[in-house]
Amino acid sequence: MSDATTSDGHGTGEEAAGFGHGPSYRDSSAPSSAVSAGTPAGAGDGTRAVRAGLPEPVKHEPTLPGPVFAAHFHLPGDPTGPYTYGRDENPTWTLLERAIGELEAPGHSGVETLVFASGMAAISSVLFSQLRSGDAVVLPDDGYQALPLVRTQLEEYGIEVRTAPTGGDAQLDVLDGARLLWIETPSNPGLDVCDVRRLADAAHARGALVAVDNTLATPLGQRPLELGADFAVASGTKQLTGHGDILLGYVTGRDAEAMAAVRRWRKIVGAIPGPMEAWLAHRSIATLQLRVDRQNATALTLAQALRERPEVTGLRYPGLPDDPSHKVASQQMRRHGCVVSFTLPTRARADRFLEALRLVDDATSFGGVRSTAERRGRWGGDAVPEGFVRFSVGCEDPEDLVADVRRALDESAA
Repeated sequence: MSDATTSDGHGTGEEAAGFGHGPSYRDSSAPSSAVSAGTPAGAGDGTRAVRAGLPEPVKHEPTLPGPVFAAHFHLPGDPTGPYTYGRDENPTWTLLERAIGELEAPGHSGVETLVFASGMAAISSVLFSQLRSGDAVVLPDDGYQALPLVRTQLEEYGIEVRTAPTGGDAQLDVLDGARLLWIETPSNPGLDVCDVRRLADAAHARGALVAVDNTLATPLGQRPLELGADFAVASGTKQLTGHGDILLGYVTGRDAEAMAAVRRWRKIVGAIPGPMEAWLAHRSIATLQLRVDRQNATALTLAQALRERPEVTGLRYPGLPDDPSHKVASQQMRRHGCVVSFTLPTRARADRFLEALRLVDDATSFGGVRSTAERRGRWGGDAVPEGFVRFSVGCEDPEDLVADVRRALDESAA
């Protein structure tokens, strides 16, 4: 048992932020096709993205092997080795997990990544594997829309749920006695930011684990484990894969025992991705840096344009110098994300604006190569005004997208 784990199996997260504390979790007997070629130390984000998780080159073999469709594997004798049954492991997952791990925690071989069927499967795996009846957990009260459903389920299992806003590091006020702190920064959809290192240090001092939902930032925007978190959790459905065609989630963790519990939970509930989804995700990661840089730059351009519009209120984008979150975001984020949020005067005005857009799909989710926007109030569960719009900036030419938004704002005024 590591020094960072208490006698009941709950991690305390007391290890240093460097966290290179153990060997790689992969068995050295893994087939050569599953051994990562790695990325040179000090490589840039683009190099890392296109090389992440690739196996060592083998003559006449593809650089990225195709998906492995298998419910079972040849297994004579004792059940040893990395691949036994398709609910437990798959070579396609192995390469994707290594790729994500290289992005979330480059240079740290002791980190483990597990992929899941969806972002919510990943979120659930951490919460329900680490918490027990009588424990307390701190959640953001302005986080992802499904968190209230999670809260209800946790409470039915006898777990105390405390909530506080993301902004102003307000979760600090309700940490005492908690087993787990759940952070979402930037928050979805309000785009508030908290100081991950400050919160992680405070939580660890109180014996709590820390998980950070890194969906909106992506590993190219921030690396929660390097800021002191025990888990980085994300929906790979969004910008990580970026094409709006797969559901995926992942958990990256730095404590072996805590991650063993997450793995056990995945096995029990069977929340596993299909091999095709895993392969598509790995292929898509190769363009992550290209997409992220384009989308982030255009998001800032769009936010600056929206700031000029008198009908737009409540504009939020962490990359804006005058955004309430800009100072903290700039200290811990390398990129500020592709989502811009703002409010139009009425529900009807927001609906007209969305209908008038030509280059933007009225759809939920975010992070895709094609811009999307929606009036978040239509779902319920988010404490936002009726005219609140969450706008996900895609890879269109910035001038075209801004022109489309300005025209739609003009037309929707009538």
